[in-house]
Amino acid sequence: MDALPVQLSSGSLTSSVAASSLLSQPRPPFSSLQLGRVGSSPAVGCVSANETCTADELHYVPVPNSDWRAALWRYLPSPKAPKRKHPLLLLSGIASNAFTYDLSPECSFARSMSGSGFDTWILELRGAGLSSLNVDTGTGKESRKDEQQIVSGLLENVINVSERMEKVLDEGFKFLGLQDRLSKRVGDFKQRLEVFPRYNWDFDNYLEEDIPSAMEYVRTQTKPEDGKLLAIGHSMGGMLLYAMLSRCGLKGMDSGLASVTTIASTLEYSSSGTLLKYLLPMAKPAQALNVSALPIDTMLEMAHPLICRPPYALSWLTTNISAPQMMEPEVIEKLVLNSLCKLIPAKLLYQLATSVDKGGLRDRTGSFYYKDHISTTNVPILALAGDWDIVCPPDAVYETVKLIPEHLATYKVFGSPGGPHYGHQDMISGRTARSEIYPLIIQFLQRHDQS
Repeated sequence: MDALPVQLSSGSLTSSVAASSLLSQPRPPFSSLQLGRVGSSPAVGCVSANETCTADELHYVPVPNSDWRAALWRYLPSPKAPKRKHPLLLLSGIASNAFTYDLSPECSFARSMSGSGFDTWILELRGAGLSSLNVDTGTGKESRKDEQQIVSGLLENVINVSERMEKVLDEGFKFLGLQDRLSKRVGDFKQRLEVFPRYNWDFDNYLEEDIPSAMEYVRTQTKPEDGKLLAIGHSMGGMLLYAMLSRCGLKGMDSGLASVTTIASTLEYSSSGTLLKYLLPMAKPAQALNVSALPIDTMLEMAHPLICRPPYALSWLTTNISAPQMMEPEVIEKLVLNSLCKLIPAKLLYQLATSVDKGGLRDRTGSFYYKDHISTTNVPILALAGDWDIVCPPDAVYETVKLIPEHLATYKVFGSPGGPHYGHQDMISGRTARSEIYPLIIQFLQRHDQS
């Protein structure tokens, strides 16, 4: 298909856009970009469908106060479906890209939403997926040499440990090719150490810069009459939406959202048995070592053979993602290998770690508890939980839901004693999600698309 040139410019916004500006400093105007349908000839901001992007269009929007451009995957509404009044914005979890919502044609949440008539956009926050970084400015290289040496040394130690484990386990690790994979990943990782200084953002940066810029861009492209969007967030994506509603409600400002759906999300985990209580504290050692980011893709690729291949030494890790028999093995493998970011900023993990403390998620100053102000929202919310989700269990989800005004909150736990059961990813990509969960979400979206 031919490229679609689009001229973008800044302009005045309606009152419903006020929340986008409340969260941050002024944003720069959109630059003039040439955007194209995926599969067209090469153009700025366009990637061929047979390479990475599976959406109909790929767009970019500058992230204020940074060298990043966030990516927006657009799934055009089906011409056979009813015409909708509001676009739909999807937010993924921590370290996740757009594939979270589009793992395969058989379990594509994004395609199901666009097939129901919603102009669907997946936001890839800075550092995720096809978001892009300008690395030509040369800032920070000298000041971060110590950090590069620390991380490189840590990865070399992993190689040494794997060699010792190989001797202990005889031929097992040689058969799996683990040590070769470790060596390759360390080599690849060293090549991207120079971008470490750019991974210096936290949760509040997403909230104040990435999301408002993306919302403003989607409004510019879709022009809803009331200036509002529908929004769905999975895991951290839902936390971001809750936090936005909390801030807007406290300040009496319009969030610019017609409705919010959260999937496996909460603002406080302290009273639940979440697995995050054991994972999020790893941010503190990284901070103590003055390492700005953690190589999540390297860790997972090294663990992948032990998760998905005999003797399945780490196969139990898949239960953190999906309930047994809920996702096909090849879909889980794609989720592990293709849907995660390369690096996670330590500052982001450090702020998210407050969500497992009493009182829940706090802002970067530590003085503002997002949970304390969610009751001030005026936006209808659908909150979904999975019965076998050990990352965000139902009791954790309810910890936030119970604070939302009752007339605005709809809460449902999916799963039954005899099955099927739903883990953390299953409500988006599970084999029964299309028949059990998608219809409920679409019904909720339709109800709040009428205004």
